[in-house]
Amino acid sequence: MTYISILRGVNVGGHNQIKMEPLRQMYAGLGYTLVQSYIQSGNVIFNAYDTDTITLEESISATIFLTFGIRIAAIVLTTDELGNALKDNPYYADLSKDSARIYFTFLSKVPDIRLLETVPPSFYAPDEFSCVDKVIYNYCPNGYGNTKLTNTFFEKRLKLNATSRNLKTVTELFTLAQKVQMPS
Repeated sequence: MTYISILRGVNVGGHNQIKMEPLRQMYAGLGYTLVQSYIQSGNVIFNAYDTDTITLEESISATIFLTFGIRIAAIVLTTDELGNALKDNPYYADLSKDSARIYFTFLSKVPDIRLLETVPPSFYAPDEFSCVDKVIYNYCPNGYGNTKLTNTFFEKRLKLNATSRNLKTVTELFTLAQKVQMPS
């Protein structure tokens, strides 16, 4: 099965530096096949026979720590989950929204609704957000660098791991993942 792992905070602001070639080699060392990375921020597409994403996340995070000495959360998605995240994007069809300002915050699990209700979207205007399953969709008209709706914000409020990607990256990861086929 094809998976997409998105790593939290790799090569951002000079922190958690990992070169992609050693990262791909690490994935291959875990027995994953057809490993490829996309840009330098810890996006890895791979095939694995294990079908439990939680086990994959734990294995990847633990091996990154053993290999690179860095504690990083990994969120692993199937190609279908990534496709559904794109399909469910509430901002995509709104032509008044600049697509370059749409972000996906992927969560390690579905958030507790009680915790999510403590974060009123109207309080953060002009930024907007909406949660569907394990994805928070952010529209940040002034850019992600100027929003309070960051990974850390959602992690603290929802008590989950989170990592964000822009619409362009999510779309490209989905396109690349569709091209990867599990060997017979």
